Amino acid sequence: MKLKSHPLRKKAKRGFRGYPIATVAFYGPDDRQATKVAVGIVADESGDVVELERWFSEEEDVRADVGIGEAILAFIRNREVRSVVITDRIFGCPHEEGIDYPEGGACPECPYWAGRDRFVGEDDVN
Repeated sequence: MKLKSHPLRKKAKRGFRGYPIATVAFYGPDDRQATKVAVGIVADESGDVVELERWFSEEEDVRADVGIGEAILAFIRNREVRSVVITDRIFGCPHEEGIDYPEGGACPECPYWAGRDRFVGEDDVN
């Protein structure tokens, strides 16, 4: 199942329909393969994530993994999500700063992301 035609994309295209909101972000060692997806639930206008779930796959891109897609849909359905927001690209390294590698450094396992601004998908120009 490709995410382009996935029910999550259809929900996201509907736009804002109220709270709670599910935020869906994909992560990978580079900009081609997503090995992690994180889904956060934002309950109200505060913008605080009140619940966060992550799924991983080393064998298959998580965007094409049917089981992960179904688990995400069940997760948001069980939280009565009314709106969905999805990143339009792989958002960064799947490892977590301060947990998998030291704060302030680049991930040693994902050199592709070193020096890149993940918010715009380009190299830093500083």
